[in-house]
Order: sequence, then structure tokens, then C-alpha cells
Amino acid sequence: MIAAVPSQAEFLVYLAGQDILNSDAVERVLQASRSTGQSATALLLDLGLLEDERLAQLQAAFLDISVIAPGHVLESFAEVPNIRQDYLAATGLLPLSANDTQLHLACAHPLDNDALRSVAYFSGLETRVSITTPSEIARLIREQRGEQTPLEQDGTSSSLNDGDIERLRDLASDAPIVRKLSQITARALEQRASDIHFDPLENRLNVRLRVDGVLRQLEILDAQTSLALISRLKILAKLNIAERRLPQDGRIRLIVKGRPIDCRVATSPTVNGEAAVLRILDRVAVKLEFKSIGFAAPDEAKLRQTLNNRDGIILVTGPTGSGKTTTLYAALAALNNAESKIFSIEDPVEYQIEGISQIPVRSQIGLDFASILRSVLRQDPDIIMVGEIRDAETARIAVQASLTGHLVLSTVHTNSAVSAVTRLRDLGIENFLLASSLRAILAQRLVRTTCSSCHGASAQGGSCSTCQGSGYSGRTIVYELLSVTEDLQQAISRGADDAELLSLAREASFITLREHAQSLVASAVTTQAEIMRALGSADP
Repeated sequence: MIAAVPSQAEFLVYLAGQDILNSDAVERVLQASRSTGQSATALLLDLGLLEDERLAQLQAAFLDISVIAPGHVLESFAEVPNIRQDYLAATGLLPLSANDTQLHLACAHPLDNDALRSVAYFSGLETRVSITTPSEIARLIREQRGEQTPLEQDGTSSSLNDGDIERLRDLASDAPIVRKLSQITARALEQRASDIHFDPLENRLNVRLRVDGVLRQLEILDAQTSLALISRLKILAKLNIAERRLPQDGRIRLIVKGRPIDCRVATSPTVNGEAAVLRILDRVAVKLEFKSIGFAAPDEAKLRQTLNNRDGIILVTGPTGSGKTTTLYAALAALNNAESKIFSIEDPVEYQIEGISQIPVRSQIGLDFASILRSVLRQDPDIIMVGEIRDAETARIAVQASLTGHLVLSTVHTNSAVSAVTRLRDLGIENFLLASSLRAILAQRLVRTTCSSCHGASAQGGSCSTCQGSGYSGRTIVYELLSVTEDLQQAISRGADDAELLSLAREASFITLREHAQSLVASAVTTQAEIMRALGSADP
């Protein structure tokens, strides 16, 4: 027999009492359960309110039963009198052990007790229950049936037959995998993550979030879930799930808590299996406005004035991850109107902006920056955004375009504003052309801002739900804006080096990256430690 089990409504009340759910969430789950017939515990997973491991731990605490940890080894299922194994598997009940009087079962939803009561009644045994996750139940069933996945056969093999591919598709469509991806993306949005990293380890999958430019550990998943989760991402992104030897890129749209979220997916082969990165492109979270990015009002006015030029080049510089593309998008949004024909050439297109003709680079078919730029110039543009100037051909075409009545916005990888001049010289652009075409150069970094809730105190051992104990919440821009004045034009034309250009800029009240960074520290926007992390110990 089995002891009386509390109701699911009582469990929801327990969760509310533990401050895990608020009253609105409880009512929403109860209404959804009444209208759909689904159990409350299953809805907690489907609605993304709890993840499966956390739900298992809470049910265990509520019912005072044990938890079976992921990776449990089970040599064989116990034989249960009068009960067929396929019935147990179909109801998600696993017989761990049995003797003449007692039966020990594992299950994922012990509050859904109809099946438990049936097994106890027909077996005639005293039934004890332990809890685990739905994915762990599915794994144990597959192991006992002797089913192997392509990953279990050979994590680096690329020879998948039709049966393997179908099994991959089935795994990727399992409800626990669908829920797990939904839970991960929901938690990523809650923590304002820009990327989700799925990194395969030996027999495990490490899931991390990049929040404010820094990676945070989220969870470790088993190898079986790893294969299914990566396969689901590839299917959603319309990638080839049979190809595991080559990197692949795609885009997907996920619905997270009723909100559509665009994502970019990139996969790559590793010795332990396929890694994947999910870049979250959430237009709601990113405001393409200079003020929201962090520009001071005087510098925003100066930048807008520079953007009023009808020709010339405006450059944004900085390392990867310094927010250059977001700044360019803000500039395009400021320039976007019915009177201007605007093209952007991007690798890849991140945010789609209505009114702008955005063209993605596809190097594999010969569509690189230079070839697309040549084509765009034949389509009567007013403004062109080139995602990056990385080679001599693109640099020369961009300069020529700026000298023939087009405003060109682009990025280069340099550490400071004045060093962008040297970079373009290195790409073969003559000094007189640079002097004639350059209008402004913006160098920037992103730094984390001090948490407004705890004011950074949780970094010294406190706890804060806003910043997850890091002491930081959100990011702002550190920048230097170099306007190319007449004196600078003359210096560039005669081949002046970086030191001379910087000296002339300082005479015109130029503020360096580090000086701007120190002003943010002085106003408690960020910390000295964060400035050291972002800029290093020496001037860039």
C-alpha cells in the first residue's frame, strides 16, 4: 500500500510559503491545470517557473522523501508482481528494488499518485518512493532497454545513418528537452544574459551565461541531455543535425514566457562533442539610443552633429565585445528617415531595423565586405554602414565612397582613437585620403555598473537578487571621441604619428578613455577594479 499523498494545491501553497512562488503564479498554475487537465507540477516546468532539478528537490523536501541524483547507476529494474515493465515505463515509474513485502520506486511526479496507487494495489506491496527528474527517468529507461545514441556510440563520429538521425530528432523533441531549453533561456533572460554557452565536457555539458560581459555558471547536464539539447538547437536553427565535423551558423526565434526572442546559433566541433553558443538578440533589452548606451549629453550632441555630415567616414574602434555594433546601430537609428537611403553590410545581421537595407556577409559564396560594398555603391545610397574594415580592399572602397558623397560608418580593431589612423595607413590608405575622409573616431569599452540595489556590497560577501552577488548590474560605455579638426587633418596629411596626433587632440580638450573611466569611478557609476578589468593597468 502507499500512504496518503498531499494534494498538488497543498504543494503550491507550500511553495508560496517558501517565497518560491507568489500568489499570482499559484493562481496562474491552478487555472492552467483546471483548463488543460495537466498536473500542477508538470505546468511548473512548462511555464518555466521552476527547473526540473529544483522541482525535484522541493517535492522531496515537501514529501520528506529521498532524491535520486543525476547519473544514478542501475544494473537492472526490479521485478514487480502482477505489473508489466512496459506499463511502469509508460507511467514514468522505475522499480529500483523489490522483495516479498516492499517495493522501492523512482518517479518524477510523486504528487501525481494515480499510477502509484495502481502499482501499490496490484502488486500488494508496501511502496516507498524516491524522486528524480523526468530526463533522468528517460535516461534510465533507455539504458535498461539497451538503446544507444550516436553520442554514446562515438562522441566524435560523423557517420550517422538514417536511424541515428531519426533517433536524434526524437530525442530533441522529447518534452523534457523542450522544457529544459525553455528553462535555460528563461533564466538567461531573467539574468540579462547576452549569450548562453553550451560547452561539452567528458560525459557532461557545461551551461554558462554571459552576463555583463562575464561568464557565470548556470548548471551541468548529463551527456544524454547534451546530445538532445544541441540537436534541438540545430533543428530549430535549420542546421544539418547529421553534420558534426564542421561549424554551422543559424538563427532561431524562441517564445520565452510568451515573448518572442530572436537568437543566433553557432555550433563547433570539439573533442568531447559539439559546442554551441546562443546569442540572445532581445530588442526589448537593448535600446538603440545614445543616452541609453551611456553617452553624456555634450558628447551625444557632438556625435549627432558629426552624423549630420553628408560624406566622410566615422569610425568606432575597440576590441571584440566592446559594444561597437550597438553604437553603430544607435547611429543608424538616429539617421534613419524617409529622405535617406541607408545600407548596412554586416557579419552577421544582429538586429533588423525597419527602413534600412541590411545585407549579411556570406563569404562561403563570395559575398564579402568588399564585393557587397562595390554592389551597394551602384544602388544610389546616402549612408553605408560597413560592419568592419578588416582588409585593404574594403578600406580603399570605403574611403573612395566617402569621398564621392556618401557617409560611411564602420569599425576597426584598435585600442584607441588615434591608433585607428595608423591602422588605416597599414592597410595602404594614403595620408591625404585619410585627412580628407575622416570625420570622427570613437574608441570605446564596456564596463559593468555598480548594482543600484546593494551598491556593490554583495561583492564583499552579501547577497542580492538583482546582481546575483556580483556587486554589478548592467553595463555602460567608456569612450573617447576624437573629432577630426582642421589641425588634425593637416597633421594626418603630413604623416604625423600617434603621439603628435594625441597631443593636438589634447589641445582641443580631447578626453581619453582612462580619464573618462576615472570620472565614472569618481561618480560611483563603476569601480576601480572593473576599470582595471576592462582597460588593464596601462593606457590603451
